[in-house]
Amino acid sequence: MNIPINLQACEDLGLNKESYAISIPLGGSANSGGAAITVSIMTLATANTMGVHVSIFLALLLCFLSAISATGVSGIAGGSLLLIPMAASLFGISNDIAMQVVGIGFIIGVVQDSVETAVNSASDLLFTATAEYADDRRDGHQIDMRAAVRAAGKVKVKAAKPVEEEGEQI
Repeated sequence: MNIPINLQACEDLGLNKESYAISIPLGGSANSGGAAITVSIMTLATANTMGVHVSIFLALLLCFLSAISATGVSGIAGGSLLLIPMAASLFGISNDIAMQVVGIGFIIGVVQDSVETAVNSASDLLFTATAEYADDRRDGHQIDMRAAVRAAGKVKVKAAKPVEEEGEQI
């Protein structure tokens, strides 16, 4: 999870701690947009490969169900892939084919899971900053985004200290 990194980024951007102390951990556990995108794309690609006609209504229904289902797989490496059989059933795709797609997902999992995590983490930070800045604008405060980003970019990221186990020295 990237919760500590997002908390530090929010602090560097000068956001209100009362807001981001709630939104970042909540987003880390409930916001899984990356998983929803993965499930939707892999299922639509499978349907296209199988020659299944997909209407706009079914595609939107798939995206909605993927977004709702994805909240349950946060924190499980590759957990989004296990939603593919559920999503494939919308199009009448058999479980045998769906599990082959899951297998392909596990093969590309190193890249896919990293991108999925990046989307999830970045969207948590983006939501928090956008909500904070929208609230400030509504209250009549001027927001200089370039200055905030420049100031955040000048902050050095602290390296994690190695953990010493009993009897070992690092």
